Amino acid sequence: MPAVGKPQSGGSAPHFVSRNRKALHDYEVLQRVEAGIALCGTEVKVVRAGHAGLTGAYASVDKNTGEIWLCGVNIPPYGYGNIFNHESLRARKLLLHRREILKLRAHEERKGCTLVPLSLYLKGGRVKCELGVCRGKSDVDKRETIKRRESDRDARRAVAERLGRGG
Repeated sequence: MPAVGKPQSGGSAPHFVSRNRKALHDYEVLQRVEAGIALCGTEVKVVRAGHAGLTGAYASVDKNTGEIWLCGVNIPPYGYGNIFNHESLRARKLLLHRREILKLRAHEERKGCTLVPLSLYLKGGRVKCELGVCRGKSDVDKRETIKRRESDRDARRAVAERLGRGG
């Protein structure tokens, strides 16, 4: 008899290692795609420790080979590595199905769209990358986002104060 309240066996929930918060501020995300990353052993150890940085990273489709490469991700060298340690800013191949690559290539070729990594996370023991098809925000859009966030925060604060005084 299964235990009540426990989830059934299946995939594990993702454990986020790194998020690109600046990308969510600078870009409007049109679509999100999950992709695997081809990493070497020391890179996996560093990512699991939570030392990967996504600021300034982007993805691009190589027109000759039809592969997607992740560029600008900073995964520092492994502290206990040897002479075979990895380079910190090397381009890393993203693992996607052919159809997904073709769709992303079509999005990338559209004017104003770019592929930006939004987060790195562990899922089922593997490192995954959440890739976003993004369009750049103007300064006006950024200000509107900040105003909306501040007004939501003020409303939540007012509700919390009202509940705290009334109860």
